[in-house]
Amino acid sequence: MVRVARSTPINRLADTEAGIDMLALRRYRLARVRQQLVAGDYGACVLFDALNIRYACGSRHSSALQMHIPYRYLFVPAEGPVVLFDAVYSHHTAVGLETISECRPCVPVTPFFGGPRTDEWAKRWADEIVDLLDTHGGGSRRLCIDRSPPLIPQELAARGVEVGDAQVALEMARSIKAAQEVQCMVYAIAVAEIGLARMREALRPGMTENELWSILYQTNIAMGGDWIDDRALSSGDRANPLLQESSDRLIRPCELVDIDTDMLGPLGYCADISRTFFCGPGRPTEEQRTLYKLAYEEIHHNLELVRPGVGFREFSEKASKRSPAFQANRYPVLAHGIGMCDEYPSLFHLEDWDHFGYDGVIEENMALCVESFIGEEGGFEGVKLEQQVLVTATGCEVLTKFPFEDELL
Repeated sequence: MVRVARSTPINRLADTEAGIDMLALRRYRLARVRQQLVAGDYGACVLFDALNIRYACGSRHSSALQMHIPYRYLFVPAEGPVVLFDAVYSHHTAVGLETISECRPCVPVTPFFGGPRTDEWAKRWADEIVDLLDTHGGGSRRLCIDRSPPLIPQELAARGVEVGDAQVALEMARSIKAAQEVQCMVYAIAVAEIGLARMREALRPGMTENELWSILYQTNIAMGGDWIDDRALSSGDRANPLLQESSDRLIRPCELVDIDTDMLGPLGYCADISRTFFCGPGRPTEEQRTLYKLAYEEIHHNLELVRPGVGFREFSEKASKRSPAFQANRYPVLAHGIGMCDEYPSLFHLEDWDHFGYDGVIEENMALCVESFIGEEGGFEGVKLEQQVLVTATGCEVLTKFPFEDELL
């Protein structure tokens, strides 16, 4: 058994600035997880999702690999020691994290590691976790897990453990942001805006969508960020309908270019900003300005609706109404939660409510992204805009500072 040495983390920040209190940040997040465990009557949770692990204890390692070979996992009891299971050669990455009481060698229940012995590994995994639950679960035989390998729930059930969904608990925990989380988010947004400014400056006819998109990725990585969830950049006729990833298409003069950052930036927080640029030379057409104006007006109308106590259905009912010509190609949601990635809640168009909608209320200190896409069915181009906001006591504070395009307004 390997125990993690405790050391005092050093914030490499200027001594003339308050900086971000990372200790308070980690305390808050772990406490939020434990509150949800108590609310759900769980003795503990086991987390495989890389973002959930980072949220609960602050540990980050091989996050992209973890998404398809889930070997790391975190045991968090409602009360008691937090145990990180990781590859032995990675234990040093948790040194200094006061949230972790112990680090143990992981039992990787994946075919990549286990091959034909995966069933055997699953039994060993379950034996160790059940022992921890019996020791630190306060007598509870209820355990929740997020994205586990499929053998695990059946092995736990065979040992008399009732298994629930930890993703629900973590989504609820992550939905209300601490002040330090907002600081982290603002920093990530600032980095994304630097990337957008560089893209705006570099945009020229003849460059490819991939070439333009790579500027954002390079900026994010160079400034300490992690990754970008998708390649959400498209131009000209590839921008309508939306949700096409960047390609080797050459951007031509007088075309619109839609960009959605979807960026997991520095400190683990997401910057989700959408802007549409015009590629010169020349001037935007009247049709392009009309599309942009409609998206701009929709965003600002819906931002006025964001305040504590507004029900999700009420938000959908009062949201900006659009012409039938733009209904078919609407963006999937009006708004969604944001934190370490796209998070709960999702606020749907009224037309989609019966199929996708659910009850809930906007709460203070939620962070949301308010979305708009305007593109006519069968039309050539479209405009994508998005603002990232914090819900305040009286409304919302727009965290995004990157300007809109004067020449399109």
